[in-house]
Amino acid sequence: MGINTQRLLAFDVGEKRIGIAEADTSLKIAFPIGTIFVDGLEFERIKQLIAEKEPSILIVGYPRNQSGFKTQQTAIAHDFATQLRQFRLSVEFQDESLTSVVAEERLKLREKPYEKADIDSEAATIILQDYLGTNYGY
Repeated sequence: MGINTQRLLAFDVGEKRIGIAEADTSLKIAFPIGTIFVDGLEFERIKQLIAEKEPSILIVGYPRNQSGFKTQQTAIAHDFATQLRQFRLSVEFQDESLTSVVAEERLKLREKPYEKADIDSEAATIILQDYLGTNYGY
């Protein structure tokens, strides 16, 4: 990676699964890297992922309802972001409005079988791509 390149990890936080995507600021292309289950061990898995990927910024999808107001899921995302701060990395939010809907539409267009976990990791990819566009340009 270049001198000013930063690696990013994004999280689409759900109650059962957390979708994950990665990117770096030189390529500006987000890629899905899978999901982890919310089972009490998720932060151990995230710790391993951080050790492997060495990101400098963690991005958390920020959910709101269609009117733009906070929801119960917004509180879950805030709690998740607070716990991510234990890794002493920059933690930022990115709006995730309708990302799961768009993710499922993308997967349907590929005309291949997919599971709910695929939707979660694709949603994380959209969140991260939006973040890259907002903060680094396309």
